[in-house]
Amino acid sequence: MEIACVTISHKKASIEELQKVWFENYEDLLNSILADSRICECAILMTCNRVELYVVGSNTKSFAEDFIKNLGVDSSIVDVYFDDECLEHLLRVSAGLESMIVGEDQILGQLKDFYHLSKKCGTIKEILDVVFSKAIQVGKKVRNLTNINKGSVSIGSAAVELAENKLGSLKKKKVLLIGAGEMGSLVAKAIANKDVDAILIANRTFSKAKELAEQLGGIAVKFDRLEEFMLQCDVVISATSAPHYIITKDLIKKVVKQRKEPILLIDIALPRDIEDVEVEKASIHTIDDLREISDKNLRKRYDEAKKAEKIIKEELEHLKQMLKDLRANTAISSMYMIAELVKRDEIIELYNKLKSKYGVDEGVIPILEDFANSFIKKFLRQPTVRLRIAARDGKPYVIDAVEYLFGGECDVSDISANKNEEVEETKSEVFDTRN
Repeated sequence: MEIACVTISHKKASIEELQKVWFENYEDLLNSILADSRICECAILMTCNRVELYVVGSNTKSFAEDFIKNLGVDSSIVDVYFDDECLEHLLRVSAGLESMIVGEDQILGQLKDFYHLSKKCGTIKEILDVVFSKAIQVGKKVRNLTNINKGSVSIGSAAVELAENKLGSLKKKKVLLIGAGEMGSLVAKAIANKDVDAILIANRTFSKAKELAEQLGGIAVKFDRLEEFMLQCDVVISATSAPHYIITKDLIKKVVKQRKEPILLIDIALPRDIEDVEVEKASIHTIDDLREISDKNLRKRYDEAKKAEKIIKEELEHLKQMLKDLRANTAISSMYMIAELVKRDEIIELYNKLKSKYGVDEGVIPILEDFANSFIKKFLRQPTVRLRIAARDGKPYVIDAVEYLFGGECDVSDISANKNEEVEETKSEVFDTRN
């Protein structure tokens, strides 16, 4: 089996390009991918600056090529990772090393959420279960053993820093925050330390806006009165999960006509909340404009990033070993499964013969089962040990051979029907060889 990742992120794609590949109905996407004969497992990860698809299958390269063609974007903005590189990439993502704001904590929570969502869809099975569980564990370990996430490290705090850079300071400014979810909360917390004149919080569910406002000393306002509050504020930061524009170009034009002072609009949502429009007295910025702050953040955390990379290197080797053991376990299970199926029929047949010839009752069946279990265990012990050794020594062809011989569905009735013929053939072959 192969594992691969198709990723479109802030590293190569603009916010508009990311928006083009944003999947509103990820469940339908996952189910359609799993229906492809080349794929047996899949999972998706979507954040405000990345869309990633992880797949396990028999020909992931051809699948990735077809998938990218169907995305309808320039292939130059797409990265594809296979096998070990794919595993390393996911560990780096979970550690925050691939984030726009290096070390941010939100990616770990997002990774957990999409792991559980994909698992709920039934598209994560043994391999991706191990891989994603390991990635989550590594993300926690990096944050516990390094200072990579210390300080203000989030898209939310970066948006506030961008506002400060554009206005010189937020002191005595009025800020309107749209969205009271996780990202909105991060923005609000960052603003709370800036000595602003007021922070107004709007959310479709007013109770959530009120709850966040009470925590941070802000003012909850009605979502359907955005125009009114945009007239009062110097800065608008929007961070909702709405599938459409919250602030349209018509609304922006209407607001600036009534304002004397310019207004700063910062959109950190994906899909976007604020529609693009060129108009005087309105400055619109998106996640793309946070790159300079991202570079500055990376320079600050260079030493901690190096520590994180060392942890990832060690954990990658452990993950690769876990997957080798999993592969061996699958082959071993196949051997024992076939043995169990044959055992069941043979015990019934032997019991019927003993009953007919010696008049034994059903009390003999547990004895026959114990004998068969002991025989199977001893007979398959050496192949089991050697399969585990082959997996750890990097000999996949040994496992391939066992999976070919014992894997897949087995029609035990066919085996039983032909067993005498096969035994006779084997005896003849042995006799001929000895003579």
